[in-house]
Amino acid sequence: MSDGRKTVGKSLKRYALLILLLLIAAQFVPVDTRNPPVQAANSIYAVEKVPAQVRTVFDSSCIDCHSNQTRWPWYGHVAPMSWLVAQDVHQARNWMNLSEWGTYSEKKRDEKLENICAKLLNGDMPDGKYLLIHRSAQVSQEQKEAVCRWTQAPR
Repeated sequence: MSDGRKTVGKSLKRYALLILLLLIAAQFVPVDTRNPPVQAANSIYAVEKVPAQVRTVFDSSCIDCHSNQTRWPWYGHVAPMSWLVAQDVHQARNWMNLSEWGTYSEKKRDEKLENICAKLLNGDMPDGKYLLIHRSAQVSQEQKEAVCRWTQAPR
């Protein structure tokens, strides 16, 4: 082997070792993956009459990000993926939290219901990154229509 190839080989090994060390060090960066306590009386299911088909959609496609009942996946505990997952969950909970539905004003609930339908219909939700790994969270056209009928029904 020529000297140039040996130098390139050594450099690649050094870079690989550096990347490995950085990944190991990244595991020590704390990430908040705790679920806040759930007050059943504030859940959307306690406040609203949610039909079974709509509840199925919420349970399979929404609660992991939009509730305090997140089922944190194994990769949600491994950096750097844990950073992305935690950020997505915290942002989603801030936007709408099905576990805290009862704390919202009636006006805010109405706005959220409108947004649920719109985001489902235009494909913004469930999030594409989530669907890459959670295929069962895909929402069919029939399910979208059922959710929208429910969100648009008089309260």
